[in-house]
Amino acid sequence: MKIRILEDFDARLYQALRLKALKLSPEAFGSTYEREVQFTFETFVERVRPADGKFVLGAFDESGSLVGSVSFVRESGMKSSHKGNVYGMYVAPEAGGQGLGKKLMLELIGRASRYEGLEQINLMVLSDNVIAKKLYKSLGFEIYGVERKALKYNGRYYDEDLMVLYI
Repeated sequence: MKIRILEDFDARLYQALRLKALKLSPEAFGSTYEREVQFTFETFVERVRPADGKFVLGAFDESGSLVGSVSFVRESGMKSSHKGNVYGMYVAPEAGGQGLGKKLMLELIGRASRYEGLEQINLMVLSDNVIAKKLYKSLGFEIYGVERKALKYNGRYYDEDLMVLYI
């Protein structure tokens, strides 16, 4: 597996993986397949384009297929720039069980930790996603709150745990 920051030229691969994630795990994301399938290709190019305080990591298998991704965005406000957020963590089912989620998160933490003044990394995870929470806790994240009914999909509510890693 190779993990690296995605660039503009990776946008098609990212688009395919993102839509797959939304289709296979619709309850795990704030967006929906129906919404994002209508996005222009340029929207995905902008999403993956690295910027100051923002990057998307991609994990590629031996054949060059994108099988995992995770995004980091630093807060930009004067009073909140000490915080960054993790979004869109996903590992394709065919790449599961290889520790890829942990590798992606370790790379994200390592890169984010280099930002001057960054003190904490926040994320939200479905409260009943035991596997993801176990991964995040193993990396030092701790739960600091729960947002009840954070997401609503097909008439069902989902709670999300709010987690933080102080760096």
